[in-house]
Amino acid sequence: MTIQGMNHFTVLSSDLEKSKAFYINILGLTEGYRPPLESPGAWLYTGDQAILHIMAGRPMPQNAPGVIDHMAFSASGLQSVVDTLKQHGIKFTLHRMKDLDIWQLFCHDPDGAKVELDFAAHEPEPKE
Repeated sequence: MTIQGMNHFTVLSSDLEKSKAFYINILGLTEGYRPPLESPGAWLYTGDQAILHIMAGRPMPQNAPGVIDHMAFSASGLQSVVDTLKQHGIKFTLHRMKDLDIWQLFCHDPDGAKVELDFAAHEPEPKE
């Protein structure tokens, strides 16, 4: 067997509409087809690939399973993303990783999942 790439992440949500608003309106994913499942949720896409599944309608776990620290997405439009996050009062940190030739922006979704957005280093430093 050979791993060929990442298929998707799944996040749990205490408020489906709030989570969808974050990932769609803030991060620019689009909602698409989701098979008829018993629990509420959404599948969010970039292009024709469902990369994020949101599961709702369940209690949030007291002790979350696993050890995944964050999910990372390749992105573009650093200034626009920074402006949008500020507009919505979402705190973030931004670091330029010169060795990797990227900007790394970290923020959290409404339920606390850490999200990393990676931008090309040639994008200009965002203006305040």
